[in-house]
Amino acid sequence: MGTTQLESVPEPKYWHLKTVLSEALDSEFTVGEILPNERELAARFGVARATLRQALEQLELEGRLQRRRGVGTTVAPPRVGVDVGTERRTWPGASGDTWQLVDCTVDAPPAAVADALGIDRDEPVHIVRRSRVSHGRPVAAELLYVPQSSVPDLTAIDAPSGTARARAVLRELQHLALEGQDRAVELGSARADDAKELDRLPGAPVLVVTTRFFAEGRTAALSVATYRADTCRLTFGASGGVEIHHGQERQAS
Repeated sequence: MGTTQLESVPEPKYWHLKTVLSEALDSEFTVGEILPNERELAARFGVARATLRQALEQLELEGRLQRRRGVGTTVAPPRVGVDVGTERRTWPGASGDTWQLVDCTVDAPPAAVADALGIDRDEPVHIVRRSRVSHGRPVAAELLYVPQSSVPDLTAIDAPSGTARARAVLRELQHLALEGQDRAVELGSARADDAKELDRLPGAPVLVVTTRFFAEGRTAALSVATYRADTCRLTFGASGGVEIHHGQERQAS
């Protein structure tokens, strides 16, 4: 690699360096590739290592880089698309669903969830835990709340516990005719349990997507999915297939 000197610019030097590095990531590196060490990068761009570290930290915050202990700094995979459009109407667990089952318990839901489901606050529901992984890293965690009235044929024999119960709950949901669904998205901060599951620090920015599924004229299930804000992007229907990224238009992965 040749040496690239940064010209004097009105913006902070590390911010300009971040832009230059971002363009280099697009043109010179592939996903998972390890970047040269800080000494080599600082020499290439003619900056102090402190300036370089600021730029690298910003790119990590934006989800462009990953710092892995014992490996180094690598190029992060593309952001995962979070479809918040209303065109797709499928139950969780339907064909093509990429979520992985973690566990299932029966317990009273949070008061706000019980109110959204239209049930008594002390009424137990099935709580299915699922996770979503991309390129070997966790990007989302979901809690799916399913009232027992939505899966009346579920028995202890069919679903004793854990992932077996989760699988049975999702299977029984498919028997209902899905009448519609709606979603709400908000920016939040990772709670301790979410942070641990998503490999983030508590308080890290997350996207919280709440989805209500309607059947038989009522809310038959409710999903609360927490996404790492640094690894995901919102998509809306057909527009989700194209990503405008660093001045170039390309098909999203």
